[in-house]
Amino acid sequence: MNAQENLTLNEKKVLLTLQAVESLSPLELENSSGVQVDAAMQAAFLLEEKGLAIVSEKVVESYSLTKEGKTYVKEGLPERQVLKGLDGPLSLNELRARFSPKIIGIATGWLVRKGWAKIEAGVISPSGKAEFGKDEELLAAFGAEPKRLAELPNFPKLEKLLKALLKRKLVAKQEEKFRTISLTSKGSALASEGLQIEAEVAQITPELLKNGAWKAKNYRPYNIHIKPKPVYGSKIHAYHRLIEQMRQIFLEMGFTEIKGDIVQSSFWNFDALFQPQDHPARDMQDTFHLASRSPLPEKFTEVVQAMHESGGALDSCGWGGKWNSSLAEKNVLRTHTTSITIKYLAAHPKPPVKAFCIDRAYRRETIDPTHTPEFEQLEGVVMDKDMSFADLLGLLSEFYHKMGFEEVRFRPGYFPYTEPSVEPEVYVEGLGWVELGGAGVFRKEVTEPFGIKAPVLAWGLGVSRVAMLKLGLKDLRLLYQSDIDWLRKSEVSRT
Repeated sequence: MNAQENLTLNEKKVLLTLQAVESLSPLELENSSGVQVDAAMQAAFLLEEKGLAIVSEKVVESYSLTKEGKTYVKEGLPERQVLKGLDGPLSLNELRARFSPKIIGIATGWLVRKGWAKIEAGVISPSGKAEFGKDEELLAAFGAEPKRLAELPNFPKLEKLLKALLKRKLVAKQEEKFRTISLTSKGSALASEGLQIEAEVAQITPELLKNGAWKAKNYRPYNIHIKPKPVYGSKIHAYHRLIEQMRQIFLEMGFTEIKGDIVQSSFWNFDALFQPQDHPARDMQDTFHLASRSPLPEKFTEVVQAMHESGGALDSCGWGGKWNSSLAEKNVLRTHTTSITIKYLAAHPKPPVKAFCIDRAYRRETIDPTHTPEFEQLEGVVMDKDMSFADLLGLLSEFYHKMGFEEVRFRPGYFPYTEPSVEPEVYVEGLGWVELGGAGVFRKEVTEPFGIKAPVLAWGLGVSRVAMLKLGLKDLRLLYQSDIDWLRKSEVSRT
């Protein structure tokens, strides 16, 4: 079969159309060849496979203000708004009375980062510096229409400034693809020989066979060397499969799986775990606070209050100060699933207890390759007489070995509700030692208010971090995006 015989009708039309011009866009090719754009592009790609044409693709990036960015162009960035309202040192409570929680949550960090203010002992003070920043100038340079990089002001480190605005979601990036089709020298030579345009038959029908007309027809060539499209078998999502693997390990070890509400009172999320009410983790930048409230459990309120204020009946001084029941009533999106396990222990104070929870937790994190505002956590407790710290290390070592990590070690850590505390680490080739969570023995300040007398081993492990290591990912967001190509090609198992 010669080169011309190996061409479809549409390929010939495209080849002849391109012969007279240097290059065409898909729409120009449609208008000139009379072939619909989809069919014309299919023909162009077939010609490219045969070395007769070149399909070039150029991606043009442009940037535009988001809805929030447009608002801040008019009103000023949150840090600028707060700075204007700082006529002198203010307590954070006074600041909250002047500005919305959203503005304060964004502004405070940027005020300190830019050196416009400092925060000490719960008081924010302006530093006297308030120069108009390049980020503000760049934001003001955007108009109603998207702008390409070359159309923006030629600031030093422009791309770094733009990246910061993108991260703050004040600017959005759009990508537009432009294609052009042109002939190769081989394609031009073939077109110059003259191509015969005649109707093609793509499929033989019974009528053609009956009347014998099939003998005189011109048939569309069929290339037996073209590779077929890959067929992907159905499979469970890789992340779901790993979560299920973790679940099965603990079920096989005799644990009971427990569940709980996403919305928890601050009492169960913080106070019941002996976390002080002025702990930084309770601040707006770490926790999703809700406008609703939950009643405190009458059975445990007084004993938890006494434990915080004076250490209760234990040989402990507690945290001191006055425990605020109003703060404890405020609802939050649970920041950890420990709120589920402590509530379960309060309802089951008699040993033995072996329980675990794999579920989602929520924190005010900036989305990047290693952080998301919602994430899965694997939480567990073992309560029984004579349980020791060594039992905890052995249990966690066994879990990680079953997950395929050969080397496991433990580094001393600190958590308000466990003592002693450790951070488990596993060794990963090419990365070294990677920390995967926290664990320890619940302090008596946690267990005593709920009538728990036996030792309680507790741990909270990062599920998504384990998934990144097991699946070889560098970007956590892949676990949650609907990337069908990644889902198709992800391995069913890794060794």
